[in-house]
This record gives sequence, structure tokens and C-alpha cells, in this order.
Amino acid sequence: MKRSNILAILLLALLSPLFAFGAESAPKNVLFISVDDMNDWVGCLGSDRVPTPNIDALAARGLLFTNAHAPSPKCGPSRAAILTGKRASTTGLYSNGHWWRPAYPDLLTLPHYFKQNGYYSAGGGKVHHHTDGFNPPDQWDEYFDLVQDKDLIVDYFKRRGEDRRYLTDQLPRHPNDSLDWGSMEVEPMKMGDGQTVNWASEFLARKHDKPFFLAVGIFQPHLPFYAPKQYFDALPEKDVDLPINKPGDLDDIPEGGQIMAEYRRNDLRMIEEHNELENCVRSYLASIAHADTMVGELMKAFDKSAYTENTIIVLWSDHGYAFGEKDHYAKNTLWERSTHVPLIMVVPEVTKPGTRTDAPVDLTCLYPTLTTLCDLPTPSDLDGVNVTPLLETPNIPWKHPAIIDYLKGNTAIRTKDWRYISYDEGRKGEELYDTLSDPHEWTNLVSTHGEFTKQFKAWLPEHYPEEVPTKGAYDFDSDKYEWRLK
Repeated sequence: MKRSNILAILLLALLSPLFAFGAESAPKNVLFISVDDMNDWVGCLGSDRVPTPNIDALAARGLLFTNAHAPSPKCGPSRAAILTGKRASTTGLYSNGHWWRPAYPDLLTLPHYFKQNGYYSAGGGKVHHHTDGFNPPDQWDEYFDLVQDKDLIVDYFKRRGEDRRYLTDQLPRHPNDSLDWGSMEVEPMKMGDGQTVNWASEFLARKHDKPFFLAVGIFQPHLPFYAPKQYFDALPEKDVDLPINKPGDLDDIPEGGQIMAEYRRNDLRMIEEHNELENCVRSYLASIAHADTMVGELMKAFDKSAYTENTIIVLWSDHGYAFGEKDHYAKNTLWERSTHVPLIMVVPEVTKPGTRTDAPVDLTCLYPTLTTLCDLPTPSDLDGVNVTPLLETPNIPWKHPAIIDYLKGNTAIRTKDWRYISYDEGRKGEELYDTLSDPHEWTNLVSTHGEFTKQFKAWLPEHYPEEVPTKGAYDFDSDKYEWRLK
């Protein structure tokens, strides 16, 4: 062999470990997909209520968490906990009226943290809670504002010469027209979520010199439940199964649970009195189908991009939704229907296609897990648990429960087979369910299993901070994004 060839081989042998190290240490991108108010009615979680082929296909790419839970059963506190990695029982951000920035001006949310650590941070649609003041501009290098469908819906009916009927006109309870649903003859990509996905698709088609954190917030199936007619045509009303509202289900529920169940019951009664429950549920399912299409369109764009080999994909929902279970409508409870959500993670060279784990997790896990996967230093003061071991070995023994807070003093502890709930730090009662034998949570076992609850109580917060000031306490200049206490 020629001397020059021998030298070339030796040089290649010396350099190849460096090349390999460079490939392994190349920064990973993050595609962070959220859907709004979507409960566990997706095919990959065992539901046959509505086809969700695109979400199911995404689950087949990586790891599906079958026992994932929102950190709070309401948009604002849930998203605040997810994006800060801190539970409401740590921050006092208990409800939608609690702005996080004036209470914690130095707090770095997940997109802001990635931005501070060399990533290009881009977002679109609903990522933080969508009402005014929740999405500070310094979180992002680029943001595509949420396009809500209300104007589109009104214009649609005006063009057809029809009066749009609001159910709330019959029994006014809300200051807006969100309690509404129906179909429209409109192309899926023409709706607000379609515009968000088009923006994200264009982002993925670009060349990026920095690693990116791309958050895509799909608004559906949030109210109003309006969706393209094609999804209604595929789901005849006669095929819509209503959830079970078991007579007497609340008989063994303590005061704290009764209060939560009663919230928005007037809405449920109004819907029932106007024979609209089937239509309401059908419209919600059609909205899920539309959201699923948006996930599919986004994944088509991703698969055409240059980033398929080095991008972490996460899909999550901020909480579930009830349509009569336990005589309750919407969210705002600590039972399974309000907390159980889809969570999917696809991590190159870590997760295996088509894997599942039934380990209980809550979505505060996303902050420490993503920083770990992207080789960023993880802040030491997070509540969330790093679930990287589950990504690598889904069936590994798991000692951590999912912890769910709602309003001050109320917490649910969800383990693999049990749910424990404490209301007002136990003063307004407790609940305990064997979710393996009683998945509907119809039988409260706390009176017969008092000693058993001790293991769950050990996970409860030691202290609940006072709630932070609400929006009404501030004057807010949205143009300058400045706050001032009144």
C-alpha cells in the first residue's frame, strides 16, 4: 500500500471519533405541538368515538403516554404550569385570571429559556393562554398570532343570509358567544388553525442556522365547536354516543367535589333542555377531527423538511372535557375526564416506534425533559419530573405520580391504578378511586380505605401559596406590554 494511502487511513481513523462526537452533540430541534381542550377521545388511547388517524400515526412514531395528565384542569393554570415547569401549588397561578408575568417578572418560560440558550424560538396559535397579556413578546424571536374563528363564523352566516343562533341567547350566562357549535362549508385550511399550520409549514421549509424551538398551538377543539362540514358528514348524529351520567353518581362525593361538579351545571341543563347535547358532542368530535387534520398537515410539512433526523416532536393537550359525566359540563374538576390527556413524544435515537408506557406523568415533566434531551442545563427549582428514563425504557419501575392542582388547596394524586383527591387541604373532603376496576370513578372508597390514603397524602403540597393578583388588579398597556398596579 502506498505511503500516502496509509497516512490517509490513519488520519481518517483519528478524525472519525471527532466526527461521530460532533454528530451526537449536534443540537436537537423541538417541535412542540399543543391542542386545546382535547380529552382522551383519540384512537391511540382506545377511543372509537371519532377517527384520529394523524394523531395515531404520530403515536406510532414514538412513545405514547397512556396515563398522562394535565397539571390543572383549566387552560390558564395548566399552560402556566407546563411552560414554567412549576405547579399552581408552587406559584399561586390557580386560574385563568392570574397573569404570570407581573407576579414572576424574572421567570423564564420554556420557549424563553430555549431562546436564552441559543435557540431560535418561534411560536404560533395558542401556546400560552390566549387572552390578552399572557404572551409576552420577549418569549419569542418570531410569533404568528392566534387567528380565532369567531369573525369567520359570523361572516359565513351573514353571507348565507342566516341569523346565527347562540344557545346562550336562551339563558345568558357568558359575556361572549363561545357556548356555540355547528358545521360550516369551509375548507379546513381556511380556518384559523389552518393559517397557523400554514405558517408553521413555511417555517419548517426554511433553512435555519440555529437550532429551533417551534411551538404550534392548535386552538380546536376549544369552543365554539365549529368545524368544516366534511367532518360532520363523516359522523352522523345517530352514531354519537353520549357519555354516561350515572344517576346517584354524586351521592358519595364530598363538599369540595360537589362544588366543582356544580360549576357550569346551568350550561349542561340549558343544553339538555334544548335537546342540544348530541349536537354539542358531535360538534366537539368534529372539532377533534379537524384538529387531527391539522396535525396531519403539519407532519406532512415536517416530513418534507430538512429536520426529520434531529427534531424532537411533542404533542400534548392542556386538559380534558366533560359532557355530563358526574353531572358536569366542561373542565374544572379533579376527576379523570378533566385531567387525562394525550401525550406523545418522538425523540430521535431515544424512543422506539410504537411504544407505550402506563407510568403516571403530569405535563410539568416537559420542561425538565426537553432541556435534558437538548443538553441544556435544567433549572434546579422546577417541580416537573424528568421522564427521560421512560423514553428510553417505557416499562421501567416508576415511583412518581401525576399531581394535579385546581384552585387553592385542592389536589389530585394519580398513580398507575389509583386516584386520590383532597379538597381544601382535606377540610372539604377526600375521594379515592381504584381506577383499574372502576375507570369511571363511580365508587369513592375513602371511607373504607382511610389508612391506604396515607401514601397519597405524602405527595400533597406542603403549603399552598395565596393566589397572585388577578387581571383586575392591573392597568395593562398591550402596545408597550407594560403593567401597573391600580
